[in-house]
Amino acid sequence: MRYFIHLAYNGTNYCGWQTQPNLPTVQYTLEQALGTLLRQPVAVVGCGRTDTGVHASDFYAHFDIDESEPEKHPLDTDQLTFKLNSFLPSDIAVFEIFPVKENAHARFDATARTYQYHVSDQRLPFCQGLYSRIYFRPDIELMNRAAGILMEYDDFTSFAKLHTQVKTNICHLTHAQWKEKGEQWVFTIRSNRFLRNMVRSVTGTLLDVGRGKLSLDGLRQIIESKNRCAAGVSMPPQGLFLTQVEYPWDKIRITKHLETI
Repeated sequence: MRYFIHLAYNGTNYCGWQTQPNLPTVQYTLEQALGTLLRQPVAVVGCGRTDTGVHASDFYAHFDIDESEPEKHPLDTDQLTFKLNSFLPSDIAVFEIFPVKENAHARFDATARTYQYHVSDQRLPFCQGLYSRIYFRPDIELMNRAAGILMEYDDFTSFAKLHTQVKTNICHLTHAQWKEKGEQWVFTIRSNRFLRNMVRSVTGTLLDVGRGKLSLDGLRQIIESKNRCAAGVSMPPQGLFLTQVEYPWDKIRITKHLETI
């Protein structure tokens, strides 16, 4: 049986989502806790791979349960959720575990993802590790004009990490906007897919516009050059959050509750 896990995590203490030898990661931590509770090895597949220090307030993963040994079945999903939260460190929270169709896939079935990047020109002691400090007051109106230019394009090679194995750098953006929220400025971007390091490099480039270092025409030239070296710096990871992952739930989720073993 395949299950989805809906969770969130603060990425400060982890070297990203994906398991790496001898390093703390969210995937490894989750697999170890599930394996202990279910008394069988559990491989967890995430909806994406967040980098070291990046956070997720909305994240999905899937795992399979071996049904060949009935005694190894979990109790019900509510009990499993409760026990899993007891096992996991406090910077990972599981909201729900639910059954899905056997071919449902946390990564490949996602139809859209939304990220937010948080910056501030203030020193915020209660937000340490959750935003990136900048040392100028950006022009939000100008940055939103720049964000609108992004929406006109679909090839984001200029913002992609070099030497990755992706087959295409085409992404279909459906939202890109800056908003002021209290002492922070938050950039929200939504697309069907994102390239490695794309959001952080896009944010850095838009901030160059907001500080007067880059013109709107210059932004167009960067995008059309398809040259990563032409774009702005990649912002630090701690300001980045994965905030929404969308699925065609009517096609992949099992709505009828399974009987408790």
